[in-house]
Amino acid sequence: MTATATSAPASSPPGFGPLLREWRQRRRLSQLDLAMDADISTRHLSYVETGRATPSRAMVLHLAEQLEVPLRERNALLTAAGYAPLYPERTLDDPALQVAKQMVERLLKAHEPHPALAVDRHWNMLAHNQQVLLLMQGIAPELTQPPVNVMRVSLHPQGVAPRIVNLLGWREHLFERLRRQIAISADPVLVALLQELQAYPVPDGADAHEHIPANAVAVPLQLRTPAGVLSFLSTTTVFGTPVDVTLSEVSRSKPSSPPTTSPPRRCVT
Repeated sequence: MTATATSAPASSPPGFGPLLREWRQRRRLSQLDLAMDADISTRHLSYVETGRATPSRAMVLHLAEQLEVPLRERNALLTAAGYAPLYPERTLDDPALQVAKQMVERLLKAHEPHPALAVDRHWNMLAHNQQVLLLMQGIAPELTQPPVNVMRVSLHPQGVAPRIVNLLGWREHLFERLRRQIAISADPVLVALLQELQAYPVPDGADAHEHIPANAVAVPLQLRTPAGVLSFLSTTTVFGTPVDVTLSEVSRSKPSSPPTTSPPRRCVT
């Protein structure tokens, strides 16, 4: 007689109630808090979370709006509640996004002669202007293989990190940006990326710099070059009211003021 292995049944995806409760807890809201924000009764919200009441499509979207759930996850909530996803997801090369793509490319081109690039939700580079290539000269070839992750390129010991004067401040700023994204989206890919970046060694001789807030409007960045130290103010912009998952996750990062050449100095925010 031979023994046969039996596989455990695949776990079914969580229903709408548990997903809603997870997002509410992630936002640190009680049922009373969310019920008041959504202008519904606490009892009804409790019934929805426990599955005793089935929310309408409009209620799903209303609660997601109150919780500031990203568009990608709003689609997941709709699916869990038994409704079709509302927000389309297409690549930036999709003909339907041609106008948006052209706008992104024009913005990047208009920022020349200063570097600017567009990234997706995982900080993979989607587009860039010519000056970005100059900043990436000299980094390890494997870091330039698509998809190019700008966080990895920025902090990898064989990337741009050895040339960043205010590396410690810049490094901690990027970590805080990722922590904030993770808190908002709970994206496991970002969790893994943060863990990877935190494991990178800091080059010898890196100077301590003042703290850079994660929500800073303009972030100082200083790069060593053969011509001296280039000082930038880096900013990030996003689409204000997107109705497409892809557009909601596109960000544009750029130096917001002309770089100046100066000797290495402490970075002050």
